[in-house]
Parts: sequence; C-alpha cells; structure tokens
Amino acid sequence: MLRPLYVLIFKCLGWKIEGSFPATLKKYLVAVAPHTSNWDFVVGVMARSILRMQGTKFLGKDSLFKAPYGWFFRWLGGHPVNRAHKHDLVRQVVEIFNNHEEFVLALAPEGTRKKVTKLRTGFYYIALGAGVPIIPCGFDFARKRIVIGTPFLPTGNADRDLQHLIKFYSAIKGKNPQSGIDSTTLTASIS
Repeated sequence: MLRPLYVLIFKCLGWKIEGSFPATLKKYLVAVAPHTSNWDFVVGVMARSILRMQGTKFLGKDSLFKAPYGWFFRWLGGHPVNRAHKHDLVRQVVEIFNNHEEFVLALAPEGTRKKVTKLRTGFYYIALGAGVPIIPCGFDFARKRIVIGTPFLPTGNADRDLQHLIKFYSAIKGKNPQSGIDSTTLTASIS
C-alpha cells in the first residue's frame, strides 16, 4: 500500500538496493548490520515494502511492544523478546521455522545499537538449527545503499562462519559509523 511512497522517498534521497533475495528460497534468516541507529528500522521497513517482502518478521525488545505503540510493531511483523532473561529463544524460533512452509526472519547480529566487540550468536544458531541459509544485508548510510549478500548455510563452525559475516559488514558504514562493525576490533567469538 505504501510501496509507491517508499520508492519515491528512496529515489529522492538517493538510496539504492544492490542485490536481491532469491525468490526460490522460502525460508531464510536475514542478518542486518550494522545496527547503529533507530533509522535502521525506518530504512528497513521501507526496503521490505520496496522488495515486496511484507511477510518478513523481526524480533524486537519487549519494551517496543507495550502501549501505546505495541500494536504498530506487531502489525509490522514484530515479535517481542525479553532480553533480560534467557527463555530458550533459539529453540523457540527454530520451531517456528520448522512449523512453516515459508518463513523469513530479519535480525541484527549485534543485538543493540551500541558498539560491540562480539556478535551475538543467537541468529546463527537459529539458522543452523532450522537448516536455513543466512543472507547478510547491510544498510550503508555513507553510500546510501542497501547491500544484499549471497545466501550461505551455516556449517557449524561458528567462528569461521561469523568471520565471513564480519568481512561482509566491515565495508558497510552505518548511520553512526563509530558504532559499526570493524573487522579489526570485532571478534567472531561466541557471545
């Protein structure tokens, strides 16, 4: 419904989308990074509509889903996550993937807008457990582009696979580049 408006906004602001999500894939996890600003969400919602991916779901901190705006985030495809407690979220999301013929989930590997020294690994273990590919996606504010990478299946070697993602993201500058992913300081260690 809002797609023509979002296309116009992207065009007026000079944003471009490089790459695409394979139409043949029915289940996958989109790992979006770097996550450095609330603007990432706005750009993501517009890009999701432009790419005709309105069915894509996302996880968000539970405080976003409380009144008065909770209905809005649920309407957009959000699912609240309580980050204060471990509730076996990986297993729960793997079950969601396993119970659907088609399911696409977008997550931020950092899990926060702040500078991190390690990627969180829940997204990785969700993809591994569900047997679905990870598609890296970066919001490059410096060059006004959304970069969609090549899908890859996690091998079970988390350090090597995460290093692959770090290399992809290190060339992408978020809205606040000082909080972005820097391959010289970010490790692929399990967190």
